[in-house]
Amino acid sequence: MNRPHGKLYLVPTPIGNMGDITSRALEVLRDAELVACEDTRHSGQLLKKLDLKKRLISYHDFNERARADQLVRQIREGASVAVITDAGSPGISDPAYRIVRAAIDNDIDIVPLPGPTAIIPALTASGLPTDRFFFEGFLPHKSAARRKKLERIADFQHTLVFYESPHRVEKSLGDMLEVLGDRPACLAREISKRYEQFLRGCISSLIDAITAKPVKGEIVLVIAGAKAAGKRGQ
Repeated sequence: MNRPHGKLYLVPTPIGNMGDITSRALEVLRDAELVACEDTRHSGQLLKKLDLKKRLISYHDFNERARADQLVRQIREGASVAVITDAGSPGISDPAYRIVRAAIDNDIDIVPLPGPTAIIPALTASGLPTDRFFFEGFLPHKSAARRKKLERIADFQHTLVFYESPHRVEKSLGDMLEVLGDRPACLAREISKRYEQFLRGCISSLIDAITAKPVKGEIVLVIAGAKAAGKRGQ
């Protein structure tokens, strides 16, 4: 008799505070035969903190296509596989899309767990409208491509949410000021971590603040939509 298929679990992990891991996530990780992760060393340390010893396999941007096929074969043979990322929810600016598509194509059950992500805390604490928002993720590294992307969404009425690195955030805010206008904005960094911080004001004031005192850590930018800002901040 054929062994029944396993399942694919998408398991969010803490973005900072270890207390944000859910009891359900712990249970799934404990029971999974295999944990697919971006960085086996990083995830190995995380699982050690959670007092879990699991078989790990790398699953990242550079091997996602081949690894997805491999994981599907193992799930079809009966293994339950948990996908985690270095922090936050799999698939949100992190690998997971290909394994989810492969699982769907092979009639494999997908179980997405709710849990930590930087988007929602940054949005809800920003002081900007939360009823409708547009998440762009990371903007392009080069200014010309970044401005072109911003021009495409400049007229969106939704609150705009971006991920950004501390090395590019000042340049990105400068491009936003030029393309979007001086809109209300919030820079959230190190959410749920020891040095969590929210800088609120207009885009120009955020630029002044981080020019005077550069910021470090994981950053989320929340920018008013065109309607809330007054057409393009004018």
